[in-house]
Amino acid sequence: MVNEFEIKKQICDIGKRIYNRNMVAANDGNISVKLNDNEFLCTPTGVSKGFMTPEYICKVDAQGNVIQANPGFRPSSEIKMHMRVYAKRPDVGSVVHAHPVYATSFAIAGIPLTQPIMPEAVIALGCVPIAPYGTPSTNEIPDAVEPYLEHFDAVLLESHGALTWSTDLLAAYLKMESVEFYAQLLYQSKMLGGPKEFDKETVQRLYQIRRQMGLPGKHPANLCLNKDGMNCHNCGGSCSEHASSASNGAADAELVANITRQVMAQLGLK
Repeated sequence: MVNEFEIKKQICDIGKRIYNRNMVAANDGNISVKLNDNEFLCTPTGVSKGFMTPEYICKVDAQGNVIQANPGFRPSSEIKMHMRVYAKRPDVGSVVHAHPVYATSFAIAGIPLTQPIMPEAVIALGCVPIAPYGTPSTNEIPDAVEPYLEHFDAVLLESHGALTWSTDLLAAYLKMESVEFYAQLLYQSKMLGGPKEFDKETVQRLYQIRRQMGLPGKHPANLCLNKDGMNCHNCGGSCSEHASSASNGAADAELVANITRQVMAQLGLK
């Protein structure tokens, strides 16, 4: 079993990676790792994630109260957000929050990352919805994120950044990389006239591959949360096998209307 000091070193290494990849500026971002049900390591507030050493790292309990912190350091002000993830997702071992440029640009523009444009994103990442805006360091952000925790492994935070979580620290960080890479590809393909999306059948085949691989997490391979027509691509708004054809027709009509509204808004024609 890896000891706490080694985990602290790993947190510092991931902090450097996030900083060096321009996913945070100055003192932005925060990282946490679950040790057990009541002990968590986390980055401190007010320090650059690119220049941390193990003595910077704090230990908190499940309520975010300090168990141990060296003089001059206190837990991230966003620890409430991390604790909410752990409380609602017992399978999660690490949480990463950052402000990657492309993903955060989508969050500021209010555009979720839902278009199926590459196999890796569909299989390993799934849809990345936007959690409504909340005031940093308050319970507003945890409350905004909570509805997405059951079914997703990453969210954009409206006008704020991105949040990813997974089984361990490396997996949570790599998911943040995937979110940013997906956002960059989506942005650049829009500049080239718009991405070519996979059709529904292709998406379903990719989801079947995910099921066969048995990947961890709550990727919605069998679920549609497409209540507003724009939150998730996995079934086009009509994936319920038990829904009547009439309800499917209504869902399709609403989906088309919502997509039309979004496209017109992006073209400045609303």
